[in-house]
Amino acid sequence: MSPPPVSDVVVLSGGLDSTVCLALAAREAGRPALALTFDYGQRHRVELERAAAVAREAGAEQLVVRLNAEAWGGSALTDPAIEVPSGGGEGLPATYVPGRNIIFLAVALGVAEAKGADRVWIGVNALDYSGYPDCRPPLIKAMRHVARVGQQRGVEGRPVEIRAPLQHLSKADIVRLGLEVGAPLRLTWSCYRGGPAPCGSCDACLLRAKGFAEAGAPDPSLE
Repeated sequence: MSPPPVSDVVVLSGGLDSTVCLALAAREAGRPALALTFDYGQRHRVELERAAAVAREAGAEQLVVRLNAEAWGGSALTDPAIEVPSGGGEGLPATYVPGRNIIFLAVALGVAEAKGADRVWIGVNALDYSGYPDCRPPLIKAMRHVARVGQQRGVEGRPVEIRAPLQHLSKADIVRLGLEVGAPLRLTWSCYRGGPAPCGSCDACLLRAKGFAEAGAPDPSLE
């Protein structure tokens, strides 16, 4: 028996934001979305395990796409010779992966068109974030244009819609939203260092802790 058609493709890293997006997509469509996860040689490979666990709990089919981002390097997340910085510094942190969300969205659009899905969801955030340029509204706007002019269904007037519902929310608001929609936040992983437990000092850990603290909720992944 072939799997049922999907209406939504969600870029799922296994982190807080993408897990909330997966729950939002399922709530809107009334059925699980396709979870699209990227193995790009990231240092924090535990997030791949968490993404699989989130997809299982959500009853979502998961597609894992493997990329060789180590080949071009340039990031502490893909090059072991570059140290993951502790949070609080100025400028773009070394954890920026060149082209990451551009590539993720391009692949997601292709998967969506191939599977007949109408929407792609991505959990980028431009408020409580590390300053990555590919998390900002201009990137989402540009990729929406790509969907209109670079795909068959786009030029036919039925472009795949790109949803970025968390883009202008604080991390605390994302936590509250996740709790509201019943996203399995206890399964999520944010730490860039990827050790046996979150380091508590990288940008991702600090932003996550800030979000739960400001939301007045304990982080269930630490219990």
